Amino acid sequence: MPERRYRILSIASHPVQYQAPLFRRMSRQSSIDLQVSYCTLRGAEAGHDPDFGANIKWDVPLLDGYSWTHVPNRGSGTESFFGLFNPGLWRLIRDGNFDAVISYVGYVRASFWVALVAAKLSKAAFLFGTDATSLIPRDGHAWKTKAKKYLWPRLFRLADQVIVLSSGGADLMRSLGVPPERITLTPFVVDNDWWMRQSKLIDRAAVRASWGVSPNDTLIVFSAKLQPWKRPLDLLRAFAEANLPNTVLLFAGTGPLLPQLESEAASFGVASRVRFLGFLNQSQLPAFYTAADLLVLPSEFEPFGLVVNEAMCCGCAVAVSDRCGAARNLVAPVDPEFVFPYGDIGALVKILKAITADKARLKSIARAGLALVQEWSPERNIVGTTEAIRIAVSRIGRREINYPADPVAPAGRQGFQE
Repeated sequence: MPERRYRILSIASHPVQYQAPLFRRMSRQSSIDLQVSYCTLRGAEAGHDPDFGANIKWDVPLLDGYSWTHVPNRGSGTESFFGLFNPGLWRLIRDGNFDAVISYVGYVRASFWVALVAAKLSKAAFLFGTDATSLIPRDGHAWKTKAKKYLWPRLFRLADQVIVLSSGGADLMRSLGVPPERITLTPFVVDNDWWMRQSKLIDRAAVRASWGVSPNDTLIVFSAKLQPWKRPLDLLRAFAEANLPNTVLLFAGTGPLLPQLESEAASFGVASRVRFLGFLNQSQLPAFYTAADLLVLPSEFEPFGLVVNEAMCCGCAVAVSDRCGAARNLVAPVDPEFVFPYGDIGALVKILKAITADKARLKSIARAGLALVQEWSPERNIVGTTEAIRIAVSRIGRREINYPADPVAPAGRQGFQE
């Protein structure tokens, strides 16, 4: 019996440098006929990112290699419920004869609900999930945690299959009463092959020299938006307290904490050993990680932390707080001592001192991390996503349909706008 081919619509808020390679891979699967719908083209087109506090346009291809459409946003474009309101999704789903609709747009946006209702009425399986590993919100407000505890079990019952991005996410769903058979792990990944290939092209010594870092220096790095919940100040303060010889600290990223970081670096007397590189685009990051010895992510809110994947692919050791989703799947299996309690500067100081005292151990950890991240791969994500689709379509009992020509996208056309 020939393999069933599923007709799938994936809805995303905007093109993302991590997701585009997965869409390309999925579009090559014989069992998947994939159409992607974007609610905005932010990222592929230059636009202001409020968290970075800068105009951002990624310098890697985001719209090549798969079929996509842009459904215009009639919402405000702000971080509010009606910030994303794409009524065109209704017709796209109702006319599309899709076996399944996967929403990567969150339930806090109107477009999610447009897609949900359209999918249910069209008898298409509807899949969605979360990257969360805890009910604690980014702002820490207790009432939101209580609201989620009440609402989320009801919300996720609306999914024909729940997709989660980490083991912590699967545990969270089970704690809310979602049956294990309704949960599928689709690992949160980067394009491993691209990162490893780019890393091999880097002249590590030359890159370090461009920052005034000698071959014998220990280079510690931070790569994230300079926002309070990322806690870059914790790393700066631990670096100053550790007072390590022949050690340099680099920050990649920008955001509202930059002036305070610069001021504290001066007041701690470490400004000569701290560099602020600003926003680095995707093509610049392999050199950043390859030149480094240790990436530190001290976040108090970090559903996963894909910078961990990036750094490991480039042979850089990683230390993270226990609030990072990647801690469980990627960091602790390599060395649990490199996971520290968030906000515990003393514990971070201990890690920083340990890496400078035993560089052989640090290199061993980097090699082990590279081996592990190769298993946490796009291939596993695609297998998980395909399995989630199969389960969801089977669950709703949707029978196989011989599809006519695509009513939305002309055959073979890559990328068009409604």
